[in-house]
Amino acid sequence: MGKLNGCIIAPCRRTDKPFEAAHGDKPVDKYKAKMIIGIDEVGRGPLAGPLAVGVFVIKSARKSVDEKQIAKLFRGVKESKQLSEARREEWFAVIETARNAGLVDFSVQFQSEKNIDSRGLTRTIDKAISSALRAVNASKNSLILLDGGLRAPAHFTNQKTIIRGDEKKIVIALASICAKVLRDRRMRAFAKKYPRYSFEIHKGYGTRAHIAAIRKHGPCPIHRRSFLRTVLAKI
Repeated sequence: MGKLNGCIIAPCRRTDKPFEAAHGDKPVDKYKAKMIIGIDEVGRGPLAGPLAVGVFVIKSARKSVDEKQIAKLFRGVKESKQLSEARREEWFAVIETARNAGLVDFSVQFQSEKNIDSRGLTRTIDKAISSALRAVNASKNSLILLDGGLRAPAHFTNQKTIIRGDEKKIVIALASICAKVLRDRRMRAFAKKYPRYSFEIHKGYGTRAHIAAIRKHGPCPIHRRSFLRTVLAKI
């Protein structure tokens, strides 16, 4: 079980190594910041549904946050793509327990398919990141760790973009889980509204079954028209 500031949280199945060691990265760090923020996005590539940006926050009353403590608290966690849907839900329950105990915080911000069509992915992702950072009251001197090619607004000067960061940094992996769980829940709700497309199965991604449904029934309101040009051209 993980323990931080006197609060004990029982995580899911454990691994033998801390997160970073298990994924080939350097050992966990002790950061000279009272707030560490991990950021990841989910839903960049689907043909339907919103984009989700997750921001995960670790706070400390001390002058620094020891990532080793967080690795113990969430020992065994993996980035969202390496977890089954059921396991992501289990970890999200652990995350919510930690937030209710005041140990962590998170925000997931959604941008609709209409925003993606009108603004493009880059501007849409940037807006979602800004909104998520405002939602958690991120301070300018926070350490921000971002996955892949993501960037926070320029006034956050203490930021670092990490290739495959969701596999290397636990705060990014946790942000990924939050975003994936909440986006999947939203897509399951859309599946009830638009049952012809089986969104509960593929979550809007371009599977053969999904493309076949679009060609048979045409797009529904949550489809990204800018992503469907090739698909619609063959209808």
